[in-house]
Amino acid sequence: QARPVESGGGSVQTGESLRLSCDVSEYTRSDYCRGWFRQVPGKEREAVSCINSNGGEAEYQESVKGRFIISRDNAKKTLYLQMNALEPEDTAIYYCAASPTKYCYSTWRTPGGYRVWGQGTQVTVSS
Repeated sequence: QARPVESGGGSVQTGESLRLSCDVSEYTRSDYCRGWFRQVPGKEREAVSCINSNGGEAEYQESVKGRFIISRDNAKKTLYLQMNALEPEDTAIYYCAASPTKYCYSTWRTPGGYRVWGQGTQVTVSS
């Protein structure tokens, strides 16, 4: 049973954009891939965004509101994170995560609420 697979990371300059994708076509567990997290070496993994399994309501970390957009295409079995106006502070490894629940409850920021993680994709933003 494969994990979700992230892609789309890379090196960009401040103000540029990237779109991350999370392919869940090979993920067959009865979980819902609905969260994006990021982690910098030496720091705790932090929540970036969450979207309900039906593509409805979404949640965002305060620092990315107005810049990042989370979306999903269930027909393509893909989760997305559009990242605009990137800043050096956005530099991190980005992970998509699956939860046994469908909705972004108040605990969506807690890594422990997700059971399976992708391998991660590196995003580097230089000034």
